[in-house]
Amino acid sequence: MTQSLVLTFIAKDRPGLVERVSSTVAAAGGNWLESRMVRLAEQFAGIARVEMPKGEIERLRRALAALNAEGFHITLEDAAGAAPASGGRVMMLDLVGPDHPGIIRDISHCLAERGISVEEMDTDVRPAPMSGDLLFYAKARVRVPKGVDPKALDAALRVLGNTLMVDIALAP
Repeated sequence: MTQSLVLTFIAKDRPGLVERVSSTVAAAGGNWLESRMVRLAEQFAGIARVEMPKGEIERLRRALAALNAEGFHITLEDAAGAAPASGGRVMMLDLVGPDHPGIIRDISHCLAERGISVEEMDTDVRPAPMSGDLLFYAKARVRVPKGVDPKALDAALRVLGNTLMVDIALAP
């Protein structure tokens, strides 16, 4: 019998980090199923779903804890019983506009108060093509519950976009 676990890790970026964590999982008898990883501000962070024989989970915990001496910060959580997202519809949110503090806070608040769940989000700040001014970009996959009126949501995002001086688009 196997168990699904969620493993998160962060360490100062250097070659071989993914190999070190994945080798540790494999050596303990685990199977690496899916992951997302990224380098940000000289750090490398990842989140992975792994599957382990139930009798080997403690061995994996000890092996991962040993990686702390190598500069890793690792957590391992039980993913069993986590209900997969269901219902509603998945939509893509795209945002671009001048960078300033609070954009993600305000957008996420607008979504949360309508029961909309962020399933995945990538953000970036980069120079505008012509002016060189910094632009904030966000792309998110969100799950919109069945009861949310699409026209009301679009209107709320339009008002918020005008307030934040950003362009927001929501599409299936």
